Amino acid sequence: MNKILTIAGSDCSGGAGIQADIKTITAHRMYAMSAIAALTAQNTTGVYGVQETPPDFLAQQLDCIFTDIVPDAVKIGMVSSAENIRVIADKLRQYGARHIVLDTVMVSTSGHALLRPEAVDALRTQLLPLAEVITPNLPEAEVLCGSAIATREQMEQAGRAIAAQTSGAVLIKGGHLTGGADDLLVSGGQLLWFEGARVDNPNTHGTGCTLSAAIACGLAAGRSVPDAVRGAKDYLTGALRDGLDLGAGSGPVNHCWNLCARF
Repeated sequence: MNKILTIAGSDCSGGAGIQADIKTITAHRMYAMSAIAALTAQNTTGVYGVQETPPDFLAQQLDCIFTDIVPDAVKIGMVSSAENIRVIADKLRQYGARHIVLDTVMVSTSGHALLRPEAVDALRTQLLPLAEVITPNLPEAEVLCGSAIATREQMEQAGRAIAAQTSGAVLIKGGHLTGGADDLLVSGGQLLWFEGARVDNPNTHGTGCTLSAAIACGLAAGRSVPDAVRGAKDYLTGALRDGLDLGAGSGPVNHCWNLCARF
């Protein structure tokens, strides 16, 4: 069985972060492990608090994982401090981690800042060079490339600029574009568009977490980067089309767990 490590924040409401990653990895019939970089107080309406994991304890979690059950792929999600980013980068280099997927989580859907301003540079210099795939959405890509993105042409320019900062591939998610939901993959100097119809479903909280975790699963299974991205997008689209209403008062929650029976 392939083993996937997710390093991210915990979502107490189960829709995003560590919880969404574990559900996705399990749905792909792989073994999920987690190093928790932060606790969050959040639900379907927003993020109300973040408690960072002390760097030494995050390092201890990673030591315990890599010295016992070595991951076949690593997904990195929300890491809010420069100190924890450096710990993660040091440990991934120390243990020669493979198939690293970096979801550059900076701001929550509700607008809550999840990455300190001083941590952006650490993310850029410490984690981008280690990643096999980076998965920024448009606002995150704008931060990484330093320019606004509103068109497919600007996505291509941004993809090239971000790719120049890493040896890995860059998947810019186009969900914030007006109209369609096309994503752009820049890999090995080549541009590959993944066309996607926008699914009429308000339950989109945690979709970025789910997509990056699914890509990590694909890489662990031996797929190429384009094939892993394509499979992850198919998985996510199916989850959005399935949908699940948790009842009165529930807001946008990711429900990719519905896909378990498909694998």
